[in-house]
Amino acid sequence: MRPLALSGKMAYTVRMGERRKLPIGIQTFEDIRKNNYVYVDKTEFVGNLMDNGKPYFLSRPRRFGKSLFLSTLRSYFEGRKDLFEGLAIFKSETEWKQYPVFHLDFNVGDYTNEERFRDSLGKKLSDYEKIYGSGGAKTLADRFSDLLRTAHEKTGLQAVVLVDEYDKPLLNIMGNEPLLDTYRAILKSFYGVLKGEDAHIRFIFITGVTRFDKVSIFSDLNNLNDISLGEAFTGICGITQEELDSCFIPEIERMSEKNKISKEECLSLLKKNYDGYHFSKDTKTDVYNPFSLLKSFSELDFGSYWFSTGTPTFLTRMMLDIQFDYKTLEEGIDVDSRSLEEYRLNSSEPVPLLYQTGYLTIKEYEKEFESYTIALPNEEVKYGLYKRLLPLYAGFPNDDKKIEIVSFLKEIRAGKVDEFMERINNIFASAPQPTNQKQYELNCQAFVWLIFKLMGEFILCEVQNGKGRSDAVVWEKDIIYVFEFKMDGSAKDALEQIDSKDYLIPYKNDGRRIVKIGVNYSSTDRQLTEWMVG
Repeated sequence: MRPLALSGKMAYTVRMGERRKLPIGIQTFEDIRKNNYVYVDKTEFVGNLMDNGKPYFLSRPRRFGKSLFLSTLRSYFEGRKDLFEGLAIFKSETEWKQYPVFHLDFNVGDYTNEERFRDSLGKKLSDYEKIYGSGGAKTLADRFSDLLRTAHEKTGLQAVVLVDEYDKPLLNIMGNEPLLDTYRAILKSFYGVLKGEDAHIRFIFITGVTRFDKVSIFSDLNNLNDISLGEAFTGICGITQEELDSCFIPEIERMSEKNKISKEECLSLLKKNYDGYHFSKDTKTDVYNPFSLLKSFSELDFGSYWFSTGTPTFLTRMMLDIQFDYKTLEEGIDVDSRSLEEYRLNSSEPVPLLYQTGYLTIKEYEKEFESYTIALPNEEVKYGLYKRLLPLYAGFPNDDKKIEIVSFLKEIRAGKVDEFMERINNIFASAPQPTNQKQYELNCQAFVWLIFKLMGEFILCEVQNGKGRSDAVVWEKDIIYVFEFKMDGSAKDALEQIDSKDYLIPYKNDGRRIVKIGVNYSSTDRQLTEWMVG
């Protein structure tokens, strides 16, 4: 059977009731092509890379298709012409040479300590030494250098080096400064080989989540072309709007039918949940998270998939420790390109990593100042991140404490305001008591804010940030709840502010009953001490 290849210009047919094979979690190009999985053609980018240089680096969030693209490059450089039939590059490529390819995949390996890290890297080299021979070198860098030269000599063709998730060992040990320094020294020597053996290398492509500053891959190897923010490569990973509209018509139709909604409504929900990514100044080219999109088509449900695959705990802890202004995640944060491209290992600033790991994305580019505005990309990421932050702001030292928003939701829907407030207090009471009073007060405010934000995943719920508006408004079928919170004041003062500031005017003509709720939080007692319903 001929492999199924899809691009915006290709036609295809699907039998009635047939479900196409979606490559969820499959990162091997050969597997996808041989087993007739749906493949969105990205091979045009291979030709563009070949025409414009030799050493490349690409940063993209996890689960965005970096490994699959690297596997595609591997098959191309190994001369696997049969796998590319019907794809864009098949028409232009004429030679199909079989280069010696070194594919170093850091997704696989044990990086818990120095010995295991060295053993893991050594194992990757020994697999190739079985093919090209060993020169007897002892250090990892010298062994790598010998391999590149030997492969060139034996095959008559320069080597191709593909490094997948180069930064995985570093990300795995964030917070362990001594071990980080050790790993950086190892990598400095190892990656320095790539520049020294340039004469024996035909092509280099390195991927990762972040571009760590002061690691030799970006200092010693200063000729590396970072295409992470390149407009020509915006769609190199992920699924663009054009690709979604043209390549997934059967899945969209099936999903619309299953959820009893129109095609337009289905597309709107897909965009709301999984779209919103931009990786360059081109903010018109929308990119969908491919893992979440394919999972959604497979499950026929608009669920949350990407966030559950793992979140760096150190990142959410960092946001808490520096009292990060969580509200700016939605409002937008202005940064320059350097902040998007690099991250210093000893930095306490989470914004670069939030962008590079996919929790924030480019929303606007201002040419005059050469600045970017970054914010949360979509609903899936927003609610996933808020759920991870909620237990931390509640006062629990780890983020594995589950706080079920559904319980809050059921109580407010049933009009059980007292139970709603008591549930908040019970969570405060069960958390370890902090020593930093000021940070605790700020965390409590954030915790309440996050509860209302997370309720907005299920019902119409607005949490205000500006002045002259109530703190939170919850719309139910027959009731509108208007909340106002005070710190070390009184519930009565909160209710009076709702009236004196005319917070209810926007809802007077709605037709639903309006319920005012004034709440007071005591920084001394560390709980909600009173609330009144008006």
